[in-house]
Amino acid sequence: MANTNRKAAIKKLKALIFNSRSDVNVYRAKIESLFKTVFLPNNVERQEKVFGGVTCDFLFPELYSSGRILFYVHGGCFVGGSRASYRNFCAMLANKAYSRTVVPEYRLAPSHPFPAATEDIQLAFRSLFTEEQIAHSLDSNTKNVRNALNTKTGETAAGVVKNATEESFVPEIIIAADGAGASIAMSLLLNLRERYRKCIKRVVFFSPWFDLSETSVLRSEKKVSDEVMNSDSYQKCGESYTFASNLVNPLVSPVYASKDLLKDFPPVYIQVGENELLLSDAKKMAGLLREAGSECDIDVWDDMPHLFQLADEYFDEAHDALRKVSTVISGIGALNERQTFENKPRLENSFHSEA
Repeated sequence: MANTNRKAAIKKLKALIFNSRSDVNVYRAKIESLFKTVFLPNNVERQEKVFGGVTCDFLFPELYSSGRILFYVHGGCFVGGSRASYRNFCAMLANKAYSRTVVPEYRLAPSHPFPAATEDIQLAFRSLFTEEQIAHSLDSNTKNVRNALNTKTGETAAGVVKNATEESFVPEIIIAADGAGASIAMSLLLNLRERYRKCIKRVVFFSPWFDLSETSVLRSEKKVSDEVMNSDSYQKCGESYTFASNLVNPLVSPVYASKDLLKDFPPVYIQVGENELLLSDAKKMAGLLREAGSECDIDVWDDMPHLFQLADEYFDEAHDALRKVSTVISGIGALNERQTFENKPRLENSFHSEA
């Protein structure tokens, strides 16, 4: 393990955790001061877009895979975090995974408790899905019409144009989230109708929160050895997000989802640190998905804390972890012998290069 300064890394990561002593405004400001950056890495470009009434960052790496988008739900204990504070991390992820990336600015608790965040995420996702379909249809129709007119005449050309118009395109979307964002992302997935869910090729979670109820190990353990998280934080975050009896709602704590809801789920990849007490909740969620016949892989990183990927200036493992995630998302490179990636869309230049 190559650590530059573990103590400084843990201090930075603890700034992401809300607890009973935290002031909401101070907590949010600290996250912004530590994680927000002015310049994006790797020549990633940013546009501000509105999907379904929700303002989002739309990030474009220099090279991206045609037809694929990464939809990222940021963490922040339901109370803090923003597209600005996650801009640097998501830009790195976009670059490594060759994926255009959308980061919604959803409403935050406690002023906007559950289900405000889930509603925003669902509106943004459905709007993005529709816009991708329309954009691809227009582009595809233009090319097909041009080809038809160049090579066909009369009724034959008209038939080609008609078929192009009726062609159904399903965008390839990757859902990713960290921490409390995983709970919100799971609520999206559990709510989606089949026409939306079938476009999701994979789900990626970093140090996910799957159980806010009393059954969570982090809530029930008296002595917590986790370097970043503790029972006080977890309890306070749950109270800020929703009322106590709602913590067993599957849209809040997905470990309570029924087997039917988890059936035919998109493949899930979970990346988590060995030192996280929430590792047991992640293993529980993975077991439930597998019991329902769905795929779920857990990737445990030795001696790593909660959300270690967000402290890349201190942990070399953070860079290695993102490279591995990029393989999961893009299919470029093999994780191991048993995994194969059949869908490898061609890479395109960014929107600036195309202009």
